[in-house]
Parts: sequence; structure tokens; C-alpha cells
Amino acid sequence: MPTLRIDGMHCDHCKAAVEKAAATVPGVGRPVVDLGKGELRYEEDGTVDTKALAAAVNALGFTARP
Repeated sequence: MPTLRIDGMHCDHCKAAVEKAAATVPGVGRPVVDLGKGELRYEEDGTVDTKALAAAVNALGFTARP
């Protein structure tokens, strides 16, 4: 499963917001946040533009990095 590190998540609201934003990116399937690890894991349902995925997360005020 591909993983994206995300800084700044602290609660279930953060988790839900990141999962929802990630799900809007084409090719991202079943996004799941692990708050303890500060990671977003997802399945690839097609080609994923990782820059677009990071931008969707960063737009929420978090810092995403591969």
C-alpha cells in the first residue's frame, strides 16, 4: 500500500478530513489515516498523481511528504 507522511494531524476530525480529501484524488482508493504514525495509506485504483494528492492534503493546512 502506498504511504504519504502527513504532519499536523492530531484528532479524529483531522483523520476524517484527510481521508475525505484523499478520496477526491483520481486513482486513490480506500484512504486510511494512521494518526499514531502520521501516515495516509491508500490503494491505487489507477494512476495516482502524488503531487495532486499532496496538494489536496496541504490545502487542509497539513504538510504532506512522500
